[in-house]
Amino acid sequence: MNNFDDILNNQVYEQGDNSQYSKDEYATKKQTEREDLFALSDDAVSKVSNNPDMFRQYLDIQSRLDRYSAVNVLLIQTQKPDATRLGEFDYWKNKGASVKPGEKGISILEPHEYHKDNGAVGTSFNVKKVFDISQVSRQKMKLEPKPPTYTDRQKLSALVHKAPVPIIGVDELAGDAVAQTNPDTGAIQVRKGMEFADTFSSVAHELAAAEVGKFTDTQIDSDFSAYSVSYLLCKKHGVDIGKFDFSDVGAVFENLDAQEMKAEFKVIRDTFADISARMNKQLEQQKASRDNKAR
Repeated sequence: MNNFDDILNNQVYEQGDNSQYSKDEYATKKQTEREDLFALSDDAVSKVSNNPDMFRQYLDIQSRLDRYSAVNVLLIQTQKPDATRLGEFDYWKNKGASVKPGEKGISILEPHEYHKDNGAVGTSFNVKKVFDISQVSRQKMKLEPKPPTYTDRQKLSALVHKAPVPIIGVDELAGDAVAQTNPDTGAIQVRKGMEFADTFSSVAHELAAAEVGKFTDTQIDSDFSAYSVSYLLCKKHGVDIGKFDFSDVGAVFENLDAQEMKAEFKVIRDTFADISARMNKQLEQQKASRDNKAR
């Protein structure tokens, strides 16, 4: 009987439950689902912003699910914090996998643009159901190539490639500083001779500080945002994160309401995405160059 499980599951999921509702009832049901998710994200950001362990967990999820918005990562954290790879029902079906019977989808918000009566473009949200790879049967799943690996040197090279500010190695800096941005020139000065993890994280922090500066309406300490972005970049690229400490997160977000907190989370996520995109492009070029030389 197990041979028929995926057929039954497909049928149930593809039909959905809208057949039992009128058009107006179904619209009301969807509106309620959206409102429930917005409320869930408000509750999630309030909890995460006041708990160092939950904030670190949030960053861990954002680092591995970097395509997803800050709000959706908060929703994923609430529903399935161990998620590593997500896709809709049809995504997994096209991969040759099938959602296991009885698995509950993870609800996130998918934005859609629309034109208002005055011609302006607005954004609305629909509820979208996704499933983690742990929720699917993979016996018939198509094999995919392993992700490429990079050396520490390649990672650091990608981090500094086409950076928006100059990066200069120096023999020493004032006090205990390992890296700092020169206020007169805007150049990032980095102490030479450090271990890779210290060099990568300190450069990432200063680069993030320069990027976060684009968001002039931020209400929290921009250094904390840059620190969080540095953590995200380190986590994503397998750089040691043992020295990071988020024990002050509650004080950072104190007195902000849920919408303001989510706006700050978005700044962190978007800064991370900007730097990651630049790094990914350079790493892909490095891989292509290696592949060409190997032929």
